[in-house]
Amino acid sequence: MRLPALSAALLLVCVAALLGLRTAGGHGSNDATGFVAPVAMDLPNYLRPAADPAFGTSIIRITKPGALGNGVVCGPKYCSHRYSSAQAWNADQTLLLLDNGCNGMCFLDGHTYEALFWRKRGGECEWHPRSAELMICVQDRAVSTWAPRTNHEDVLFTSPDYHDLQFGPSKGNPSRDGSRIAVRAVRKDGADVVFAFDLNQRSKFPDIDLSQVPGTASSCTISPLGTHILCFQNLLDGTEQRAIFTVDGTLSQRWTDHHRPGHGDLTIDADGSEVYVGISKSNPDKFQVIKRRLSDGKATSLTAYGQAEHASARAIAKGDWVFLSYGGDPDEVSANPGWAPYAREVIALRIDGSGAVRRIVQTRNPPSDYWSETHASPSPDGSQVIWSSNWGVPGGPVYEFVSRLDWSEYKNPKEVVSNDQP
Repeated sequence: MRLPALSAALLLVCVAALLGLRTAGGHGSNDATGFVAPVAMDLPNYLRPAADPAFGTSIIRITKPGALGNGVVCGPKYCSHRYSSAQAWNADQTLLLLDNGCNGMCFLDGHTYEALFWRKRGGECEWHPRSAELMICVQDRAVSTWAPRTNHEDVLFTSPDYHDLQFGPSKGNPSRDGSRIAVRAVRKDGADVVFAFDLNQRSKFPDIDLSQVPGTASSCTISPLGTHILCFQNLLDGTEQRAIFTVDGTLSQRWTDHHRPGHGDLTIDADGSEVYVGISKSNPDKFQVIKRRLSDGKATSLTAYGQAEHASARAIAKGDWVFLSYGGDPDEVSANPGWAPYAREVIALRIDGSGAVRRIVQTRNPPSDYWSETHASPSPDGSQVIWSSNWGVPGGPVYEFVSRLDWSEYKNPKEVVSNDQP
């Protein structure tokens, strides 16, 4: 059993923090307004928590190349969660899924990170946000729910009128209550369509023909409230646009400016509006983190120009916070005081415009390839964050880490305020 050792190690982390380590990520605030130079740290041992010397936050390495136990095997190059906007933990955080570079869908204990079991299956599956034992899966001609522990599957929809069903692909999520998803499909007449599907009623909404908007749809997802479908459209000139439909098929918004935003996630703003939060690649807010309202396209900038790479709103219990993975060169960031002062860090940013920031961890992750990108993604309650790093060795093994967060001192959003807003 590793649990006693894990608890003891976590106690040492807390003691170290009390002895003087800065604790913006774990408990309080260090200089949230300025650049913090990289602090050297040895690679943590597998399943042995350590403290980030920059911020005092716990760091637990949860993978290593080779066998992890119970048939779970990590590849030599990388072994990680799927993506920043995909939920890695199930609803009650008892299970944690790794499905990049593992020998199938690999399930770990959601708190101790011990390897539990693995499954082989096709298609795309995402955790049900309320039913902890279930995943929602889309494959070939079927939509189903699937229980990984028991391997039981319940088919909710199948039809000879559609084939090549996809959950997104890659960037699909269910609605907040788990009742609806967006399904990409090829209709029997050859049309590329998307439709909303109600899992509770086991019924589909009308087809939305994607040829009505320019470009090729790369992915579609339902909105958090299940009222809209957001599709990503790639044009021949390299422009990446957005199309927003109501679930009955009405085209309500087209965002024709390139990637404004992208690499992001959907959440619900304080006023109840559904927003897409991500990184803009167009003026007037190029390379700023912005939120954009689905109802009318209004964009609000949340940070200064910076090196943010991915945004995740998977901490649905902390819906007013987005978790950001920053890359960049620390030397370049430090030389530009007008930029957002984060390089190779994971932070949490409050999206209400206050500039409240939690600096979580330095990733020590120089750029290499896609699989080594940090892709930080929080647990449903925001108490854990999973992220990837090559730990200073470009081209070397990419490990998976978890940092744990204490939100007890963050009841007031004004406690940690950054000046990096535009």
